[in-house]
Amino acid sequence: VKYMPSVQFQSSGPNQAVVYMRGISDGGNNNHSGPQPSVGTYLDEQPLTTIGGTLDVHVYDIARVEVLPGPQGTLYGASSEAGTLRIITNKPNTAGFSAGYDVTGNSVDHGGQGGVAEGFVNIPLSSNAAVRIVGFAEHDAGYINNTLATRPFALSGATLSNAGLVKKDFNQVDTVGGRIALKYDINDNWTVTPTLVAQDMWAPGVFGYEPSEGYLNVNRFLPDKDHDRWAQAALTVNGKVGNYDLTYAGSYFVRSVDSESDYTDYSVAYEQIGSGSAWVDSNGNTLGTPSQFIIGRDRFTKESNELRLASPSTDRLRVIGGLFQERQTHWIIQDYQMAGLSQTPIAGSGGFPLAVQGWGDAVWLTDQMRTDRDWAAFAEVSYDITNKLTVTGGLRGYKYINGLFGFYGFSEGFDNYSGYGSGAGPGGVNCQAGKAFNTAPCVNLDKTQTGTGETHKINLNYKIDGDRLIYATYSTGYRPGGVNRSGSFAPYASDTLSNYELGWKSSWMEHAIHFNGAVYDEEWKKFQFSFLGPNSLTIVENAPSARIYGVEASLDWRVNDALTLTSGGAYNHAALTQNFCGTNGVSPTPIASCSTAAAVAATGQKLPYTPDFKGNVTARYTFMLHGWDGHAQAAYVYQTKTEAAMRTNDNPAGSGVNEVALLGSMPSYGVVDLSLGLEKNHTSLELFIKNAFDTHGQINRSTPCTIAVCAASYPGVPQAIYVVPIQPMTVGVKFGQKF
Repeated sequence: VKYMPSVQFQSSGPNQAVVYMRGISDGGNNNHSGPQPSVGTYLDEQPLTTIGGTLDVHVYDIARVEVLPGPQGTLYGASSEAGTLRIITNKPNTAGFSAGYDVTGNSVDHGGQGGVAEGFVNIPLSSNAAVRIVGFAEHDAGYINNTLATRPFALSGATLSNAGLVKKDFNQVDTVGGRIALKYDINDNWTVTPTLVAQDMWAPGVFGYEPSEGYLNVNRFLPDKDHDRWAQAALTVNGKVGNYDLTYAGSYFVRSVDSESDYTDYSVAYEQIGSGSAWVDSNGNTLGTPSQFIIGRDRFTKESNELRLASPSTDRLRVIGGLFQERQTHWIIQDYQMAGLSQTPIAGSGGFPLAVQGWGDAVWLTDQMRTDRDWAAFAEVSYDITNKLTVTGGLRGYKYINGLFGFYGFSEGFDNYSGYGSGAGPGGVNCQAGKAFNTAPCVNLDKTQTGTGETHKINLNYKIDGDRLIYATYSTGYRPGGVNRSGSFAPYASDTLSNYELGWKSSWMEHAIHFNGAVYDEEWKKFQFSFLGPNSLTIVENAPSARIYGVEASLDWRVNDALTLTSGGAYNHAALTQNFCGTNGVSPTPIASCSTAAAVAATGQKLPYTPDFKGNVTARYTFMLHGWDGHAQAAYVYQTKTEAAMRTNDNPAGSGVNEVALLGSMPSYGVVDLSLGLEKNHTSLELFIKNAFDTHGQINRSTPCTIAVCAASYPGVPQAIYVVPIQPMTVGVKFGQKF
């Protein structure tokens, strides 16, 4: 990602990244009830894209990583609207035994020490079977400090202190995992490859600092921790049906996340604006320190099956086609706790307690099952019109059914809201008779969003000669619609991307120079935009269209046998093409027109997390030193500033705040990486420095609740803005051997 100019990402911590390509970004908050990703991730043949974002797959014993920018919906489906990222592993090999290991130690400036031990072994079991086993254990150093602070509560006059949680470098991460793959050649035509991959991660702390507290410092008042584990069992079958290649790829994925998060920022901010007046204990007294924390339990499953048939690649007319099915679920529990909240009826509350009944001190509860289902049939045909000109056409027809079922809301007695029961108050939602879900108080959300459609592409490819070609592509992509977590808001519809692209691939000077690139113009229609609305509840609406035009190019030059220069860059202009006026809450369709002053975001507003320019250059020099093969490498990556929000007016009536200005921009930055290595007789040693000049680059800026509330300033309370930085300067050494 770092060295791919067309790729960007936002993240709030491990396993919480959202990947973007070519500026196709709405800046969504990666919420469990938000849209599906616009970039698909594959591990070998199996999709690994989850509802909540992109997993941090440990990259070791990997053959290659493929980045396919632009819509890949014809072959890769719904979550490849803007592109696809594929991680291709090394496969078991029957040719002979092999093994290897690497041990790395590092030290992070301003932080602690980390390290990783990783290894693989390839064992032939017979002439037609082999097994490959990979394992690793990694400790990532912390560099965020929880510093001493207090927070005042406006109504009770009490003050909260975090003295018991002060700690340096409290965002350390420990991850263990492995992969085992078996290859079995049934005969010369059929091969079966089952694979099991698993990772287990423990991550205390947070990964953003608060600018008001200084670089890498944060104030947290309750524990933050994240235990995230996942596994995928996959099966790939390759065979021949006559002259055709048949491939079956199936997988079953499970993921469990248990987390606790400090939500004091929300409590303090809403008390300051007077929205916390009902925080009382069982005796009717205002809670002294009504600080909230979130207990999260997330359980994911994902199953997929794909069957495809491809004609011989040497035929003049080539065909590939197949069927695809996918079902993913996410059981969501977000339990917002406030110690000491009332579980008994309070005067003035209509005879109901303020806490969600049956859930301890829960002031708000989300207990829902999200189910996303997708079916598709696809085909792609290529025909060599001449020995230089080839035309390719592709089509994918799809159907999706996505839904949310369960409970969300406050208790019956809280603040004139009615979460369930027969007496719905203002803004409340009634139970649905005869329905139940797990241990939720009742079911007040049962909605689905269904859609059908097609995505397509056509490509012309012209070979000028054996070393140069040009191409023209028109392709489309899509994301399915879904259901808002709040039943009072309409479901959101699918969005689509149309891509017009001209590109070239070329080599020069007897392959000493490779020069590739593309220019493109993309239209993103009714794109899904997620934001924090009233009570900091995630809402997804369909925004109007945006347009992205840009150019990307890469140049690799083997100057001589010792020196290689590699560079790449991308320019993207990504902006709204009309005023975003919001929706009426009943229909997902955006309001057709409004004045610029009343617009949520005006025509020309930049899309978030998209730099105008991102580029890199790398120089690698190889040499001999006393019989050792040596290399020295220097790399530089630079990107211009980006925005973390899109709404310049969070109130369509024209009296809202400018979230872009309030949240602030992520400044431009450049990073230098250096390395020096030696290798001999399958033994390697490498010294490296990442972020050699300790640049304070920023990956993300966010607030824990509605930007207009949490990013505001209150007496004695700093703005609750969190900045996720790039990792500070890291110095390390890596030793490895192969057998």
